[in-house]
Amino acid sequence: MLGRVRSLLEMIRFSHTLFALPFALSSAAIAWTERPFHWLDLVGILLCMVLARSVAMAFNRLADRHLDAHNPRTAMRHLPSGQLSVGTVLAFTVVCAVGFVASTLLFIYTSNNYWPLILSVPVLLFICAYSYTKRFTSLAHFWLGASLFLAPVAAWIALRGFEGWLTPVLLGLAVLFWVAGFDILYACQDADFDRKEGLHSVPARLGVARSLRVAAACHAVMLALLLALWWVASPPLGSIFLAGVLVVAVLLLYEHSLVRPDDLSRVNQAFFQVNGVISLGLFAVVLLQLWLRR
Repeated sequence: MLGRVRSLLEMIRFSHTLFALPFALSSAAIAWTERPFHWLDLVGILLCMVLARSVAMAFNRLADRHLDAHNPRTAMRHLPSGQLSVGTVLAFTVVCAVGFVASTLLFIYTSNNYWPLILSVPVLLFICAYSYTKRFTSLAHFWLGASLFLAPVAAWIALRGFEGWLTPVLLGLAVLFWVAGFDILYACQDADFDRKEGLHSVPARLGVARSLRVAAACHAVMLALLLALWWVASPPLGSIFLAGVLVVAVLLLYEHSLVRPDDLSRVNQAFFQVNGVISLGLFAVVLLQLWLRR
């Protein structure tokens, strides 16, 4: 049983929850400046984030298991290699989905907020639908980004409803273009396979060289949105947050320096290490900024 649980966590890359969770917590931290902090709200946000991502990843592995079996890069994933059965992964997906919906009940208890419960099923449908987008559109990367856009927006709605919506939307849009950019970088590894299988992606459509430029443009938009957030956020984000944005710009430049059209050997380093630092670093900057302001 422990081995199966470990395999399930490996399958959904549980450690990669840090890509979206810090942005949800950053949004929550800003929202808490205008309303009392409640531990159950924090528990609800953590549960909803972890469970929603687990549903999305497990469903993606189910939807892509036949494609993964044909791709040398992914053939040893848990489903195509037989380490986990379809029934086990399906049961895991259903349990996590039920747990996600149930977790939204915490916000009814703490603040009589029914919006998380009302939106829970549409959110699950939207993030699971991503798994099929590459069958019909090269904009699949942006659908993935939109799925993670929901993290800071949903955390804000859970705490403050739709009041002051501009702050979480700007943060969410920054996440959208950040994710789309690094997902395009990652997809460059499968450009030839995607063309062969009739799948849609920016690298399959434009080639690796032009796709790297599209990814860089996405990250430039992300930086612009973070600057807009610094300008309009309520409460205001000060010089520490602005310095953090400048550090993110340097990290993104480093990330793009690791990947070249004729050398994709360091894509994983760019994808996992640099983006993990960006996500956790921005969260730390937001917390420090808000703590000093307090």
